[in-house]
Amino acid sequence: MNRTSAAAAVGRAVGGRYPAATLPTGPGASAGLRVRGLSHSFGPDEVLVGIDLDVTAGQVVALVGPSGCGKTTLLHLCAGLLRNQEGSVDNAFGSQACVFQQPRLLPWKTTLDNVALGLAAAGVARAERERRARELALRMGLADGDLDKFPHQLSGGMQSRVALARALALDPRLLLLDEPFSALDVGLKEELYELLLAHLAERSMAVLMITHDLMEAVRLSDTILVMAPEPGRIVARFDLSRPAALRDDGWSHRSTAQLLQHPAVRSSFGLRPRSAGGGASAGSRAGAASAVLRLAGRSQADCRLPERACADDEPDTPTAADDAPIFVPVQAARRSGPTRC
Repeated sequence: MNRTSAAAAVGRAVGGRYPAATLPTGPGASAGLRVRGLSHSFGPDEVLVGIDLDVTAGQVVALVGPSGCGKTTLLHLCAGLLRNQEGSVDNAFGSQACVFQQPRLLPWKTTLDNVALGLAAAGVARAERERRARELALRMGLADGDLDKFPHQLSGGMQSRVALARALALDPRLLLLDEPFSALDVGLKEELYELLLAHLAERSMAVLMITHDLMEAVRLSDTILVMAPEPGRIVARFDLSRPAALRDDGWSHRSTAQLLQHPAVRSSFGLRPRSAGGGASAGSRAGAASAVLRLAGRSQADCRLPERACADDEPDTPTAADDAPIFVPVQAARRSGPTRC
């Protein structure tokens, strides 16, 4: 594949527009993204079974689960990057953009040209796409001097900013995020969270994001869908009523701790059930605290409390006054078609 073909392929993957003929009509059209009874296999391996979910305009939905539970496969099916085998995926959003785990920047293009890649694939005139690309790049925290650099001259964090700017430059109706912040340090993550939330606050853009970082989901999303593996399925749903802009560190940590006490969450991540009496030895409490920090995308070094507080203290449980996450029962996954052999 030559450079022109590669650029076009990446541009189509990063941002796509659905033809009007494929958009659903009727009473369910306002749902935005609607998935029903979705199952998928790779050869004899059943990866997903009975997936149901909805994403509406202005809503941020997070898919959370351990590695190997099918999160990325589900996102690719929603994006149209994989052919649907069973069930239905109806996308009423007129446009979408993807941000992947790796920035996937074209090494022979400058920062500005990489940000403008999706716009070029969409046929936007050069002057207009460079204007929009420059505006988004600067808004994402890049400097003027960075726009003429090539990817190898940028740090990992700067490349992540370019990838996010490239997607947002398309002004998509649906933004699909495939763990784009997973390799970043805590400080840079928080900065990009703030930039993304500020951008979303000005638009009715919908977001479907996948992550194994439960605290990231608590920080950014309106609804958390917890997935379990073998095969991948949705086992729990939590709705967060507090606006994302009002979720401070204390609330986010308490809410994450509460979610980690829920049996469905503990089971999906392979954590042992909590004892009926709630008691535990100092050693087991330290191990549990370490697991909590790992699932929340943190390490002991990131914890700013004294070491004893990190290792021994029981996490606070949010009360109703804290706008705690609300558990919504989920029906057991069912296949929509014949069982595969």
